[in-house]
Amino acid sequence: MTLPTPLHGIGAGGRPAALAPLLAPLAAPGRPPAPHWTTSNMPPQQGRLAVITGTGGLGLEDALALVRAGAMVVIAGRDANKGFAAVGRIKAQLPDARVRFRELDLASLESVHRFADRLAREEDGLDLLVNNAGVMTPPERCTTADGLELQFGTNHLGHFALTARLLPLLRRRAGSRVISLGSVAARGAAIDFADLQSERRYQPMAAYGQSKLACLLFAFELSRRSRAAGWGVASLAAHPGIARTDLIPNGAGRRSLQGRVRSLLPFLFQPAWQGALPTLYAATAPSARDGAYYGPHAWAGTRGYPAEERAPKQALDEAAAARLWELSEEMAHVAFA
Repeated sequence: MTLPTPLHGIGAGGRPAALAPLLAPLAAPGRPPAPHWTTSNMPPQQGRLAVITGTGGLGLEDALALVRAGAMVVIAGRDANKGFAAVGRIKAQLPDARVRFRELDLASLESVHRFADRLAREEDGLDLLVNNAGVMTPPERCTTADGLELQFGTNHLGHFALTARLLPLLRRRAGSRVISLGSVAARGAAIDFADLQSERRYQPMAAYGQSKLACLLFAFELSRRSRAAGWGVASLAAHPGIARTDLIPNGAGRRSLQGRVRSLLPFLFQPAWQGALPTLYAATAPSARDGAYYGPHAWAGTRGYPAEERAPKQALDEAAAARLWELSEEMAHVAFA
């Protein structure tokens, strides 16, 4: 089966009531910084090196904003054509941009290892890692190159392994940050430790929600472990709300319920540049807090400007986070040291 294109952001489930829990005020976004924070408020990024996973949508917006602020950016993705196209789009706007593409397939642990090894040869440190790319709701259960359920293996485990492999580079730079992408879908999700790979029963939206909840558990556990061990790496989480990207057309499809909602109710989806703002705030704002979660401030956290948000209760379960961490180290064959 052909794997879905790398995706970003959030969409709906496969049943008529699936949008309801996503739009319900299950989280409590706070007030945005006053005035509303945009990329015009981003501090200068000269001298900083950032790795961003994902070649389009939110990842492209992240890369463009960071390059415009002076950062050096590595765009990492599995589709070389899209990666080089993303670099070309940025250079068309910013001819002197310091941006390059490197191949990375998060659905292959070997590819993650190769990418990290190459970056270590090319660079002596890393200031920012944005774990952005992902896949969402393939209608049938797919697996990674390592035999893991595709959404769990890509969205969570691929980024878990990538962060572990890049930790030595991150530790060499003062003030380094790791940003993990959550989702409003994580609000009603649960980690099924008895069936992490959805082998007994595969439900596309439930598996997606689990993978994004795993991303949040990882982000907050990384923050705790970094502080305890003195790694000096801040770990924050962010989500885009409901953003207008190619997520739904490339995932569930234009004729799906989600695709029809996107076509008939476009006002529910904020533009990609705005969906990227919580990530960019977490990545660059001096006031962004280690271990915090940022999302849009309005419409129950589905649109607006960056604000600190209360994470779902299940994302704050430290026992579950520690258990998932240990399992993830075993599955990814990595160790954080």
